[in-house]
Amino acid sequence: MPKTNTDKKRAEKFLIIVESPAKTKTIKKFLDSKYEVVASMGHIMDLPKSRLGVDIATFTPEYEMLKTKMKVVAAIKKAARGASTVYLAPDPDREGEAIAWHIADELTKQNAKITIYRVMFNEITRQAVLEGIKNRGELNKKMYDSYLARRILDRLVGYQLSPLLWDKVRRGLSAGRVQSVAVRLVCDRETEREGFVPQEYWSITGNFATPGRDVFEAKLFSIDNKPVAINDAVIATSLTDEIKKQQFSVAGIELKERKSYPLPPFITSTLQQEAIKRLRLTADKTMKIAQKLYEGVELGKEGHTALITYMRTDSVRIADEALSGVRGYIDRAYGKAYLPASANLYKNKKSAQDAHEAIRPTRFDLSPDRVEKYLSDQEYTLYRLIWERFIASQMTPAVFKQMIVSVAGGRFVFRAIGSTLAFDGYLKVYDEQREEALLPVLNNKDGLAIKDIVPHQHFTEPPPRYTEASLVKELEEKGIGRPSTYAAILFTIQQRGYVVKEEGRFAPTELGRIVTDLLVKNFPQILDVGFTADMEDKLDNVEEGNTNYIEILKSFYGPFKQLLAKAGKQMINMKATEEKTDVVCEKCGSPMVIKWGRNGMFLACSNYPQCKNTKNFKKDDTGKIIVIENEKSDQTCDRCGGAMLVKRARAGARFLGCENYPKCKGTKPYTIDARCPLCGGTIAERSSKKGRLFYGCTNYPKCDFVSWNKPVAGTCPKCGSKYLVEKYSKKDGMVIGCPNRDCAFVEKK
Repeated sequence: MPKTNTDKKRAEKFLIIVESPAKTKTIKKFLDSKYEVVASMGHIMDLPKSRLGVDIATFTPEYEMLKTKMKVVAAIKKAARGASTVYLAPDPDREGEAIAWHIADELTKQNAKITIYRVMFNEITRQAVLEGIKNRGELNKKMYDSYLARRILDRLVGYQLSPLLWDKVRRGLSAGRVQSVAVRLVCDRETEREGFVPQEYWSITGNFATPGRDVFEAKLFSIDNKPVAINDAVIATSLTDEIKKQQFSVAGIELKERKSYPLPPFITSTLQQEAIKRLRLTADKTMKIAQKLYEGVELGKEGHTALITYMRTDSVRIADEALSGVRGYIDRAYGKAYLPASANLYKNKKSAQDAHEAIRPTRFDLSPDRVEKYLSDQEYTLYRLIWERFIASQMTPAVFKQMIVSVAGGRFVFRAIGSTLAFDGYLKVYDEQREEALLPVLNNKDGLAIKDIVPHQHFTEPPPRYTEASLVKELEEKGIGRPSTYAAILFTIQQRGYVVKEEGRFAPTELGRIVTDLLVKNFPQILDVGFTADMEDKLDNVEEGNTNYIEILKSFYGPFKQLLAKAGKQMINMKATEEKTDVVCEKCGSPMVIKWGRNGMFLACSNYPQCKNTKNFKKDDTGKIIVIENEKSDQTCDRCGGAMLVKRARAGARFLGCENYPKCKGTKPYTIDARCPLCGGTIAERSSKKGRLFYGCTNYPKCDFVSWNKPVAGTCPKCGSKYLVEKYSKKDGMVIGCPNRDCAFVEKK
């Protein structure tokens, strides 16, 4: 008996393909048994690692399937055989579009007549998933072309500049269209700092007592109705003595009401900046946690639930239903005084793509406190930050009562500014950690007694080194890279050894400065901030359909190819470069020279190969060479009996190496003065695969104790932890604290 139309409809099967397995759990909850949901586990294809992989004549990429994805693709094809319709639902960005195109290519090879749609999920909720399927569309050729343009451009730069650096500096180095510009920003800031000449200036502060004996502080504001400009101690002392002889009174009181308006909801860059500053998370870690919150977490009876909208966005736009929902929540939770008459709307920057909403919670009934027990500490704190920022963005402004007081005596006027919080508004939810000075009750013409007049010496300071937050902000403001790339940029420039973090701020390494200097001299356009930002705009225009990506690649590659050929002949060969020094080789008496090797610059005997003596060195502020002698430990080599020297691995951790190297290659771990709290063994410095220093037990793998912070012998007086750790505090510097997250014990080192 033939099947009826109803039977055919019942037999229909639909396949949804997403990127992450975590999403499959969430999406399956919203759909019936006709839908199968599978994951591609990210990209299934890429350019080859072993060669350029781009046909220069036509700029055609030579994509090949990743070996690690063979089984995944086979499973997708198998699932597609039984489906009448396939919905491609990778992430709603350029990378996701590329994944969708590559999967579609593989599926049409298997079945040319298969029905394929592209669907977008800005958030993984029932309504968003059902609407995404309902509003299914076609694959976006413009977005895919934009992806190809960026991928090919980055491949042309990276795969042709990097070998040049291998030849001229050392193997294993890399250059990138965006990462090299980011390194340049760090190097340029360091050059500014080194060339900065501090200028001395002085300020004078007065402590005045009211008739009621309340004391407040005011700063010298003007002398003879002119702004204060004090440049040396003699003038500061003379003025201080003169001020002390004057009679002071309140010369004016200005009262103002000042409103502080909430900030817009997070976009990718601002989320990274705030997470770095408030939560001490790196940009990379922030995005990984946000990805998990977007894909969904297990919430007990709720099951696998997505908590935030898509986290790669540069738009502050908010969907109408979300605005309605958050306004209802504010009304119920805080009252009408905290709810504006109409929704707060925020403007996007001109460069914003506006493809996705701002980052916000998906459901307002899932407050941070309600889901805390299901989340890790870092997941909870990041979710809370996103939640509070979004709720606050739709609340009324905070109101401050501000008082500006002028204190006059003779030819001197001091000024004090203070304020009080009259109405907390959005600050009830999102504390901006502001400090507001309070002033006592004052009346015009009140006589004031001088309690103290104190001169303060100051020096102008150089521009600060970039933190992760400020470098992300700089990249965003200058139009370098895009929100989805910031975390990868910051990770890469550290991984390559071009920059290091010193007390939470980026400093260029010698390697970073040398590579940047070579690239700036030989490829000035590639390393130009303005050129890079302009290229980003052109690539965005491809997605908007205003530019052909082949034309962009042609216009870039012609001049680049010429510079590449020229640099191959003219770029300085650091490997062959030697710089003479005044340091004398203690083994043969010959002068030593500075050479460049795989681990950077070092001192080598000029009598090489007859003498193979080498030394590490550093330069002081005047450029003088200081030889770094390897420190001898109190241990001897188990192989030959030689002294063990303290050395440092390329990844950063110290270790003990035999003094008779390379004849003897004996090594030992570098242990610290702390015992393992699990087994009583010794603790040694280690380096992770990503080059991060950590501490682990020498009895590994029998004992798996590890700590990112340096363990310290001792017991926590609050919770009884068997050990303490050294850690850096922005407020107090290096401190000793408890490793237990639930214990707040900390003391200055």
